[in-house]
Amino acid sequence: MTATAQNVLSDTGATARSSHPGKPRETLTGWGFIAPFGILFILFMLVPIFWGIYLSFTNQSLTGAGGDFIGVANYAEALGDPDMWRSMLNTVWFTILSTVPLVVIALALALLVNTGLPGQWLWRLSFFMPYLLASTVVSLIWVWLYNPQLGLFNAILGWFGVDPVTWLQDPDLAMLSVVVTTVWWTIGFNFLLYLAALQNIPDTQYEAASLDGAGPWRTLFSITIPQLGPTTAMVIVLQLLASLKVFDQIYQMTGGGPAGTTRSAIQYIFESGFTGFRFGYSSAISYIFFILIIIVSVIQFRITARRSA
Repeated sequence: MTATAQNVLSDTGATARSSHPGKPRETLTGWGFIAPFGILFILFMLVPIFWGIYLSFTNQSLTGAGGDFIGVANYAEALGDPDMWRSMLNTVWFTILSTVPLVVIALALALLVNTGLPGQWLWRLSFFMPYLLASTVVSLIWVWLYNPQLGLFNAILGWFGVDPVTWLQDPDLAMLSVVVTTVWWTIGFNFLLYLAALQNIPDTQYEAASLDGAGPWRTLFSITIPQLGPTTAMVIVLQLLASLKVFDQIYQMTGGGPAGTTRSAIQYIFESGFTGFRFGYSSAISYIFFILIIIVSVIQFRITARRSA
C-alpha cells in the first residue's frame, strides 16, 4: 500500500470518528429516557407473567399453604373441569351476541349523524355519554330498569297487559339482558371510530358517484362501506378482545347466575383464586384462557389480512 493510500484511509477514519463524538453519551441518554418505562414494564408485566406461569405448576393457596411443584396437574384438572368449559362457552356466547350489534348499530348511528342531522353535537353527546360512565353506575341503573316489581321495562309491559318478566333471574334471558346493557354502555366508542372514518372519506368520490347517477344505497355499498373496511376490521378485533374479557357488568348484575348461565371465564378465574383459595389452579385456567384469546386474535388477523389482500 502506498503512502498516499495510507494517508487517505487514516484521514477517512479520523473523519468518521470525529463525526460521532457524542455517540456513547447519546446512547446512555436514550437508555436513561426509556429506563423508567422499562423498569415499570418488567415489574408490572414481565414479572407477573412469569410468576403466574410458575404458580400454574404449583398447588399454591391464597392462605399461603402449598406451593409445591405438581407439574401439569392443574392444567389436566382444568381441561376436565365442566364448570371451566361452561364459563368459557358463556364468554364465547356473550362475545357473539354483543359483537354483532356493537359493530352494526355503531355503524348505523355514525351514518345517521354523518348525514348532517340538526343538532349534531347533541346526537354525538347522547351516543357517546354512556361510555363515560363507570361499570358500577351502569350496572346499578340497569338492575333497577330490570327490576321485576319496580323496573321501567316491566312497567311498560304492564301497559299492554304482559306479566312481569324476571330479566336477570331467567336463565334464558339473563345473558341477553346483560348484552343489551353492554351495547347501550359501550357503543359510543365504536360510534366515534366510525364517525371519524366517515369524515375522512374524500367528497370527490361521492361527487363522482352522483355524476354517474348512483343513488344513496348504491353509494353506501359501493363507496362508504368499502372505504370503512380497515376501520371495521379494527373495530371487530377490539370488540372481540373486549368481549372476551367481560367481567364487571356480569359480576355486578347477575353474579354469574342464575345457575352459572352468565358466569364468564374471568369470573371463574377470580372465584377459583379468591373464593376457592386455589392460586395455582386459577393461574392455570387464566393461561388456558389466554391461549384461546391468542388463537381468536390470530384467526381474526388472518381473515382481515386476506380480505385486505
